[in-house]
Amino acid sequence: MVLPMAELTTKTGGGKPDQPHKSGKKPPFWQAWRKPSILPGFGLTLGFSVAYLSLLILIPLMVLMLHAVGVGPARFWQLATDPRLAHALQVSFFSAILAALINVVFGGIVAWVLVRYRFPGRRLVDAMVDLPFALPTAVAGIALTALYAPKGWIGAWLMPLDIRIAFTQAGIVVALVFIGLPFVVRTIQPVIEEISREQEEAAATLGASRFQTVFRVLLPGLQPAILTGFSLAFARAVGEYGSVIFIAGNRPYSTEIAPLLIFIKLEEFDYSAATVLATVMMLISFVMLLIVNLIQTRTRRRYGYGS
Repeated sequence: MVLPMAELTTKTGGGKPDQPHKSGKKPPFWQAWRKPSILPGFGLTLGFSVAYLSLLILIPLMVLMLHAVGVGPARFWQLATDPRLAHALQVSFFSAILAALINVVFGGIVAWVLVRYRFPGRRLVDAMVDLPFALPTAVAGIALTALYAPKGWIGAWLMPLDIRIAFTQAGIVVALVFIGLPFVVRTIQPVIEEISREQEEAAATLGASRFQTVFRVLLPGLQPAILTGFSLAFARAVGEYGSVIFIAGNRPYSTEIAPLLIFIKLEEFDYSAATVLATVMMLISFVMLLIVNLIQTRTRRRYGYGS
C-alpha cells in the first residue's frame, strides 16, 4: 500500500509539508525565520551575535557618524574638502591598493610554493609568513626604517642608484606589503591545497601549455580566494599606523597618511576635524570593500561556488 506524501511524512516523523500562504504566495521572510531548524539554539545565538556586533562595531560607528553630522553640513564639507586631508586620504588609499595588489601576486606565489613543493626549511618559511601577525607594528616600522634608510643595510646600496625608499611613499608601500602578506597567503593556501594535481595533468595531456594551465585551469578556481585576500590586505593596510609612521617621514602634502592626520588633529583638540576625517575614511573604505564583495559574489556564482 502506497501512502500519500503528506501521510508518509507525518508517520515517519518528517513533519508537515510546507504549506503555501493563504494568498497563494510565498510566506513573508519573518515567517520563514520561525521554521524549525535541525540545529538548536538559533534564536539565542542570533541574539548574541547581533548584540556582540552592535557593541563592538555598530554602536561605535553610529556614535562616530552622529559626531560627524553634529558639526553641520557646511563645516563638514569644509573639513572634508581640506587639501591636506584630501592628500592624506590619497596617500593612504593609493598605497593600500598598491600594496594589496603586490601581495596578491607575490603572496599567491608564496602560497603555491608552500603547498606544491617540499624543500629544506619549508616549515621555517611557513612560520615566517605569520611573523607580521605576532610582531608589534612599531617594531616592524623601526626595522624597515633601519634597513631602507639612506645609511641602512639596503638603503646604502640603493642610494648610488638614486633610489630612495625610506621617508617616501615607496617606504609606505613596503611597510604595508610587510603587514598584509600573511592575509593573502593564508587565504589562498587552503584553496590551493584542495586543487587536485590531476587537473593540471589532464590539462597537460590535452595539450595545454603551462601558461594556459595557470590562467585557464588554476586561476578561475582561485579567484574568490584571491579577491578575499586582496580585500583583507587592503582593509588591514588602509588603517595601518604603527609600521608606517617611522618609515614614511610624515611630511604634510607628501608622505602624511590619514591615520596619522587623525592622531594629529586629536592632539590639537580639533575633534571635529578628526571625526570628519575618520568618517570620510570609513565611508570610502566601506564603498571599496562593498565593490570587492560584489565582485567576489559574482565570481563565486560564475564558477559554481554558491551565492
